[in-house]
Amino acid sequence: MTPALEVRGLSKAFGGLPAANDVSFSVMPGERRLVIGPNGAGKTTLFNLIAGDLRGDAGSIRIFGREVSRMKPHQRMRCGLARTYQVITLFTKDTLEHNVVLALLGLSPARWSAFRPLAARTDLFEAARRMLALVGLEAEAHRHVSEVSYGDRRRLEIALALAQSPRLLLLDEPLAGLSGEERIAVRALIASIPRETTVVMIEHDMDTALEMAERITLLHYGQVIVEGTRAEVVAHPMTREIYLGR
Repeated sequence: MTPALEVRGLSKAFGGLPAANDVSFSVMPGERRLVIGPNGAGKTTLFNLIAGDLRGDAGSIRIFGREVSRMKPHQRMRCGLARTYQVITLFTKDTLEHNVVLALLGLSPARWSAFRPLAARTDLFEAARRMLALVGLEAEAHRHVSEVSYGDRRRLEIALALAQSPRLLLLDEPLAGLSGEERIAVRALIASIPRETTVVMIEHDMDTALEMAERITLLHYGQVIVEGTRAEVVAHPMTREIYLGR
């Protein structure tokens, strides 16, 4: 079976300091993969390289067998990739519904039509409301992003990613900064993502993340140190030394 994501020999340095050091791993279709590591381990850099926000110095990245290392981010998106960011990036002065409409418009050939008002695209607004309903935000559709809670913004960001109908979804710390109640809601949302979408997630909340991951990759100083099932990685002495502190 062709991996959903295959990274081989991926390297990136900033001023001689390696942020990704010969990283290699594969994620199979439908898998739930957790990427862990201490601060500065290179986790977000790895996501930026996979998504095309950074260009690697060496190595290859394949999405469902297609080499994407030299593709621009929007080209990788058309290969089935979507992602969220550690720092939420939304149009805060706009409504939740309109944020999703803009995400949907980016996938539509209608984005090149300068003469048809966006308000006339009722199909996009209907699709946006369906997407908001999927993440439990339909009742908030007409509120401005600045008016809703941080947890709702996290759910909206996931809705924007899901609106792209991704085959491979990268979630960068989706539970960061959430209250206990918000964590439960976002965790349930992630668990509800269909298996047609492969999920790779960075998360510091080990207890919560381990419940969702099937395989785990541990990074340290930009290198893959340990990889395996939940039980294998948690029991590994390098995990306890590097990440769990014991």
